[in-house]
Amino acid sequence: MSYRKRKIINNLMLFLSTLSFFVGALFLFWILGDIFIKGISKLNLRLIIDLPKPPGVPGGGVANAIIGTMLLSLIASIIGIPIGILSGIYIAEYGNNRFAWWTRYISEVLSSIPTIIIGIFIYIVIVVPMKRFSAIAGGVALGIIMIPTIVKATEESLKMIPNTVREAGYALGAPKWRVIIKVVLPSASSGIITGIMSSLARIMGETAPLLFTSLNNNFLSLRLDQPIASLTVTIFNYATSPYKEWKDIAWASSFLLAMIILLLNILSRYYGKRRYHQ
Repeated sequence: MSYRKRKIINNLMLFLSTLSFFVGALFLFWILGDIFIKGISKLNLRLIIDLPKPPGVPGGGVANAIIGTMLLSLIASIIGIPIGILSGIYIAEYGNNRFAWWTRYISEVLSSIPTIIIGIFIYIVIVVPMKRFSAIAGGVALGIIMIPTIVKATEESLKMIPNTVREAGYALGAPKWRVIIKVVLPSASSGIITGIMSSLARIMGETAPLLFTSLNNNFLSLRLDQPIASLTVTIFNYATSPYKEWKDIAWASSFLLAMIILLLNILSRYYGKRRYHQ
């Protein structure tokens, strides 16, 4: 292939790559801009601290949905973070066996399963036997969704730690489990935190699995065995309603949720940069 032909192909691929970037960025900024313009004008303090009001009644807020989202995220974190970190440690540090291969494979398959399937699974396993939707069912579903991201982040972070760090611990006579806990994990903490932040950002934007597990609640409920409100399901219900007041609340809630997810992504990037600068 001649130099001229290679140069033409190179410039063509560069143009197509640049065009693809701008098309993707255009849709991203279009969505965020629309949410910002329509949402920020409806956002106020009453929206954050008030409970929902009946249709046609002015005012009302999504305090129950905000608290519900935090509670669901807490339950999911209690389930997903320990399982994800421990699985990642096993794959990275004890990965030369068949069981570790299957653990990695199951994690990869789990990450590709549509979240609505996970919601249906939890519906069958937890909701049907309990005969009610509940916060615990929603939290378990979200916790399962968190696991693959944390497993991958933990595994990759641990593999980036040089073996000389481990060998220094072994030279002092420390057993392998103590070297992992006291030396390797602290060195990989930034990468693991990045994975946790990314997984939290993901589950806070989930709607489908919650429709089958925690459903919704127009009142403030902290009981784990009762249905609970969440921002995503509230946005879905309000956005599809015929009431203008509810649609306005849906736009404001969308803006609030987008800002929370954006903040989590910024934090994950921050900890990711810390990892590469260490």
